[in-house]
Amino acid sequence: MFRFRAGLSPLLLAMAATGFASPSWSAGRIDGIIKDADSQLPLQGAIVRIEELQLEQSAARDGRFNFPQVEAGDYTLTVSYLGAKPQQLKVTVLDDKVASAQIDLTGLTERIEVLGQRGSLSRSLNQQRAADNLVSVVSADAIGQFPDTNVSEALQRVPGVSIERDQGEGRFVRVRGMAPDYNAVSMNGARLPAPEDDRRAVALDVIPSDLLETLEVTKTLTPDMDADSLGGAIEVKSLSAFDRDDTYVNMSAEGSYDSLTENTNPKLAASYSDRFNDDTLGVALAASWYDRDFGSDNVETGGKWDFDESPALLEEAEQRDYQISRERIGLGANFDYRPSDDVDFFLRTLYSDYNDDEVRNANVIEWADPIASGDSTDAEVARELKQRTEEQSIYSAVLGGQWRPELWTLDYQASWSQAKADKPRYIDGAKFEGEFENIGFTDTETPHISAPDAFFDASEYELDKVELGENHTEDTVISAKVDFTRDLSLRDNPAEIKFGGKYSTREKTADETVWVYEDFEDQGISGDDLNMSHFAGGEVDYNLGRFGPSIQAAGIWNLVNGLSSDDALDEVESTINDYRIDEDLMAAYLMGTMDIGELRVLGGVRYERLERDTKGYGYNDIEERFDPISTSSDNDHWLPSLHFKYSLSDKTQLRASWSNTLVRPTFGQLAPGFFIEEDDGDMEASFGNPNLEPLESMNWDIGIEHYLGGVGVLSANLYYKDIKNFIYEADLGGYGAYTDFNKAQTFINGDDAYIYGAELAYVQEFTFLPDPFKGLLFSTNFTLSDSEATIDWFDDDQLMSRDIPLPSQSELTANASLGYENSYVSLRLSAAYKSEYLVEVDSLDDANHDIYEDEHLQWDFVAKGFITSDVIVYFKAINLTDEPFYTYTGNRSYNAQYEEYGRTFQLGIQYNNF
Repeated sequence: MFRFRAGLSPLLLAMAATGFASPSWSAGRIDGIIKDADSQLPLQGAIVRIEELQLEQSAARDGRFNFPQVEAGDYTLTVSYLGAKPQQLKVTVLDDKVASAQIDLTGLTERIEVLGQRGSLSRSLNQQRAADNLVSVVSADAIGQFPDTNVSEALQRVPGVSIERDQGEGRFVRVRGMAPDYNAVSMNGARLPAPEDDRRAVALDVIPSDLLETLEVTKTLTPDMDADSLGGAIEVKSLSAFDRDDTYVNMSAEGSYDSLTENTNPKLAASYSDRFNDDTLGVALAASWYDRDFGSDNVETGGKWDFDESPALLEEAEQRDYQISRERIGLGANFDYRPSDDVDFFLRTLYSDYNDDEVRNANVIEWADPIASGDSTDAEVARELKQRTEEQSIYSAVLGGQWRPELWTLDYQASWSQAKADKPRYIDGAKFEGEFENIGFTDTETPHISAPDAFFDASEYELDKVELGENHTEDTVISAKVDFTRDLSLRDNPAEIKFGGKYSTREKTADETVWVYEDFEDQGISGDDLNMSHFAGGEVDYNLGRFGPSIQAAGIWNLVNGLSSDDALDEVESTINDYRIDEDLMAAYLMGTMDIGELRVLGGVRYERLERDTKGYGYNDIEERFDPISTSSDNDHWLPSLHFKYSLSDKTQLRASWSNTLVRPTFGQLAPGFFIEEDDGDMEASFGNPNLEPLESMNWDIGIEHYLGGVGVLSANLYYKDIKNFIYEADLGGYGAYTDFNKAQTFINGDDAYIYGAELAYVQEFTFLPDPFKGLLFSTNFTLSDSEATIDWFDDDQLMSRDIPLPSQSELTANASLGYENSYVSLRLSAAYKSEYLVEVDSLDDANHDIYEDEHLQWDFVAKGFITSDVIVYFKAINLTDEPFYTYTGNRSYNAQYEEYGRTFQLGIQYNNF
C-alpha cells in the first residue's frame, strides 16, 4: 500500500495556502432549483453553467444548485439534462444579494416518460454524467422496469456487477469480479452490518427494493468515502419527501406463481411522501410485505471425485429436495426539516425483517469403492432431514443535517445500525442409515441414482443420530462523522476544499449451541422404535429421479423432547465457535477540487486507523481443556487518490483516477477459536487468525463517456488493481509455530494478486425513428476481466506454489435489454450473463479439486399496461429458460452441485399518483 507520509499534493497545498481568503470582490449569490416542467420532479444531475464565468454545478438530489460567490452583474445560465431540451436563463446578481431561479425543463412532458424506461434511464445517466468520479446509478423507477424483488437483483443490471444467488434469488453482490466481502454497503450514508456470523458482506436480499429511491455503485473512491472496498462501494438511498414536489402515493398488489412447486404467493407494497408547514417539513413512509413458498431440486457430489483414474470415479453423491417459505417485511420512515434556505435536518430509518423456513430432505450415498458412471456396487445410504427457521433483521437510523453559511458547507450525521440473525433450536441433521447392494449412477454432470426397491423403503433405515443447533449473531455499528466544505477561487479557477473526520465502533458476536443425540438404545429406546417407517411421510416430489419417502420433523421432535438435553450438549462445538470482535475506526481526510477550463481535478488523502479486540475459546482435545483467548491489534493506512474529468465537448468526457483502498479480513477468518486433536498419533488442528493483515489495493482507472442525442451513452472504462496481502486457507502443519502438528489449517496472507478489465456500455433510445419504432430502447454492457493470485504450500519441506484466478471473478459479465414503450404499453426483455468463476480451492496442491460455478444466463420479461394516468397493470416472467445452478470440480464434466428452481410469473397492479 502506498504510504503517503511526505506531504499533501501540490493541489491541496495550494488550496490550504491561499484558499481561505474570500474573493476580492463584493459578491452576491445564485440559488436555484431545476424541475421537469410537467411533473415538477426535481432533476438531479442537471448541469448548470454560468457562461460568462465558466462556472459549473450539478443539481443535487432535490434539484437545488448554488453558486455562493458571484460578482455583481448580468449572467446567462445554461442548463443541460439528458432527455430534455437545453434551456438558458438570464439572471442579475447584486452585491450581497441572492438571485433565485427556478428552471423548468421541457422534453420529459409525457407521463409515460416519467414513469417508464426512458425516464428512469435519463435520471440514472444524468447522475452518472455529473459525478466527479466513476459512479453507476439505478433509480427506483428503473428497478420497476425489471422483475427484481430485492436490492441485490436490482444491482445486477449495472456494468461490472453480478450477483450470487441463494435458491435462485439474488443474495450477494460482486463488483468488478471482486467477492462480496470485498465490497462495502451503506444505507443513507451509514455502513450496514452483516447478519451472517462469519462475513462482512451484506446479504442484500434482506432489503426489499420497494423501500428505495436510488442505488449507487461507486467504483473509484474519493478521500471523503470509507476506504474499505476493493470492487465498489454500494450506497442505498431511501425515499425523501423532497424527491418530489407534491403529495406522492405509490401502491401495488401482486401475486406470483412458481412453476416448480406450483405455489401462488402474495406481495403488497406502498409508499407515501408529502410536505407540511409551508414546505419546511417532509415526511416519507414506505412498507413492503412479500410471502413466498417455493422450492428446489438438487443433486450434488461436493467434489467427491477420485481423479487418479480417467474418467474420474465418484465416491459420494447426494440428492436434496428443498421446501422453503420466505417472508420479507420492510418498513421505512424518513423525515426532513428545512427551516431556512441554508439549514437542513433529516432522520432516515429502516427496518427490514427476513424469515426463512427451510425443510430439506436428503439422500446421501457413500459407495464402498469409487465407481464410474454406469456401474453399481455396495453403498451406505443416509436419509437425512434438516429443518430450521432463520430470522435475519437489519435496523438502521441516521440523524444528520447540513448548514450552508456563506462560502462554507457543514455536513454532519450520527448513525446506529444493527443486524441480527437468529436460528432458534432447529434440526441440523436427523440421520437414518441403511446398507444396500447394486447402487449406481449415470451422468457425471447431473448424476441420476439407480437403486433397488429396498432403497426407497423406509423400513430399511434406522435412526443413527440427531443433531440440533441454535445460533445467534449480532452485528452493531455506531458512527459519527462531520464534513466541512469551502468554496474557493484559485487564480480565477473555481475550486473547493473539503476535510472531515469519522469515528465508528463495531461489535460482532456469535453464539452457537449444539446438541447431539445418539446411542438411543443405551437410553432405553428399542431398535424397532428407531425404524424410519415411524417417521416417514409421503413420497418426495423430485424432478431429478426417484427420491423415496420424506422424513417428518414432528416425529423427530417428539423423540428428542423426551431425552435429556444436558446429556446431549456438545460442549466443544458449543464453545469454540463463539466469539466477540470489537473494532474502533478513526478516520480523517483532506481533499480539494479545482476546475481548470474543461478539466476538473480532485485530489486528496484519507487516513484510517483501526483498533481491534477479539475474544473466543479454543479446545485442546488431547488435554481435554478449554483455553480462553484474547487478542488486540491495530493498523493504520494513508490512502491518497487523484481523479480527473475532462470535457471534450458537452457530450463527451474523459475520466482517469488513481486510488488506494483496502478490505479487512472477514470475521470468520479473524475468529480466534481453535480445535486441537490427536488422530492415530497425528496432531491435527484448525485455527482462526486474528493477526491477519488487511488486503490493500492500488487502483488505476481510465475511461471515456459519449452521451448520445436524447437519452443514451456509449462508454468504455479500463481498470487495473494491484492487490497485496491476498488471504487464503492453508495447512501449515510442520512449519513455523506449527512444527508439532501434522496438520494445521488456518488463514494466512499470501503474495500479491492482480485483476484488470474493461467495462463497455451502450444505451440508446430510438426516438429519431418513425412510428412505431421510435418507442424502442436498447441497453447493453460487458465487463471483460482477468486476474491472478498465488497460493503456497509445503511438500516434503519444499515450498510449492500455483497460480489461481481470484475467487468470484468471472472473465465475462454482461447485461442486455430490449425495450419498447408508448402511451399504452411498456415491454422489456432482458438477459444477465456471467461466465464461470472459481468458488473454492478445496486442495492447495491439486487443481482438479478446485470448485467452479458454471456460466449462468438468465432471461426475464416485463410487460406493463397504462390503464389510466395513475394505474398500471404488469406481468413479469423470471428465469424464462429455467436456467439451473451448476458448480463443477476441476472439469465441467464433474458435478459439484446441480440445482433447479423453475420459472416464476408475477401479475400485479400499481397505483402511482404525484
